[in-house]
Amino acid sequence: MKASRITLALTGCAVTLSLLAVLFADFLPTYAGSYADQRYLLVGLIGVVSVAGTMFIATQRLASKKAMFALLPAFSFVLAFPVLSIPFLEQLYAFVEPGLYSFYFAAAVLGGLVLMAQGMVNRYLEIFVSVAAAACFLYGVMSVNVYLFALVDGYADLSDLIPWGFVNIRYWSHVATWLLPILPLAVLVGPLGKFRLWRTIVATGAGLWWWIIFLSTSRGTILGITIGVVFAALFFGRQSWPWLRRFLIYLLIGVAIWFVLSVLVPSLFFGETELRSVRVDSAGRAPLFMEAWQMSLQHFPLGMGPQSWLTHDLLTQAYSENSKYGHPHNMYLMWAAEYGWLLILLFLLLALQLTVQLWRRRTALLAEGDTEGILMLAGVAASVISAFIHAGASAVFIAPGSMLVGLFVLAGFWALIFSPLFSVKQRNGSNLMLPKKLVSAISSAALVLILWLLWAAQVHTYYLGMKSDEIYYHEHMNERTLPRFWFHGNFPRPDTR
Repeated sequence: MKASRITLALTGCAVTLSLLAVLFADFLPTYAGSYADQRYLLVGLIGVVSVAGTMFIATQRLASKKAMFALLPAFSFVLAFPVLSIPFLEQLYAFVEPGLYSFYFAAAVLGGLVLMAQGMVNRYLEIFVSVAAAACFLYGVMSVNVYLFALVDGYADLSDLIPWGFVNIRYWSHVATWLLPILPLAVLVGPLGKFRLWRTIVATGAGLWWWIIFLSTSRGTILGITIGVVFAALFFGRQSWPWLRRFLIYLLIGVAIWFVLSVLVPSLFFGETELRSVRVDSAGRAPLFMEAWQMSLQHFPLGMGPQSWLTHDLLTQAYSENSKYGHPHNMYLMWAAEYGWLLILLFLLLALQLTVQLWRRRTALLAEGDTEGILMLAGVAASVISAFIHAGASAVFIAPGSMLVGLFVLAGFWALIFSPLFSVKQRNGSNLMLPKKLVSAISSAALVLILWLLWAAQVHTYYLGMKSDEIYYHEHMNERTLPRFWFHGNFPRPDTR
């Protein structure tokens, strides 16, 4: 019980720190800029979770061998990133990004296992959604403050100022994709929902975030959330209606706020309204998709190597004649291009397993009549699906802010759907751990720590190399910044390999 309280307290601190670093970076002291600081925070967080999770799980006795078998698809996917990168060992910073993905998804799984083993999944998610709802409210209210200053200054194009605090407007939309489907849970689960003031705070925050989505025309967010919410509503049926009803109410509040703040008030102040049009084309992504597709076929089913998108000789005329980017705006085509279709196959197998397990968990919760569990699973599942859909058209799993928020959601999702498989058997007799078990746990954690330290050292070396190249890049290359692992993400380039 004491260990669970400590874990929950640490979780609350980690969630608060992460959301502060992501949403309110403008008000925090910086070491290397908000983008790099968030990346370093992510590196540290997944390292702590991976080491502590390995240590904890190694000391437990899982209830069945079936539980261990259930981990195979996830850890096959996790290990595929570094394994498929071995042929490219001689390249600069070859294991920086493979290590990121490997530790990231491992941390999500291990974090979920710890939550299940300690029986604290629901409390964890209550803390996460409550802190997230409060953060969204504060960010939304501060956005209104920015809006008012813009009106006073006669600035009509609000989309240039809102969302604020992000180096790229779309990095905010990634965070919105993760958070908006789970905000209704802040009033449906946990003790805070019975307070009218809290319900008002959550509704106001969610409505303001929808306003910002409409203001910035975040098509990826709208598409991803639409598919995620529709899937969850159909998947869980009538039992998910309280969550769906709240979600739709928040959406309508957002529409009303958008009409007042972005249509009515500007028309009164400026005599006309400037609205961003919603583009129906690919926004220049089609040439990027085709380039990544051609890359994925060069060494099928293997890829061209980590970060080869930055260093390879261009393959298609359309991309060579268009603007360059640090990634192809599609995580799956990027993974196929750099790590190969074998990795995508492993990802699809994992996705299939998660879908089957989600159905089983849904069936079990319906049989148990666990209304709160169904609502929580519907909201978290909608968030995860929304994010993975959005990743098909944006850098959801590149931007550090998105990855920080997504880590907490993924750990909760894993814990929710697999919790029946990973209950821990109680030991008979003494609670003292056998020396052999303790040695095994310490050895496993030490190995993970050593691997993380080696990877983190390469991350820092990559940062130093990027910073030394940054001055030359801006003075001689005459190109804009292309964010990827770092904000100056067009490094290494062909001439720096």
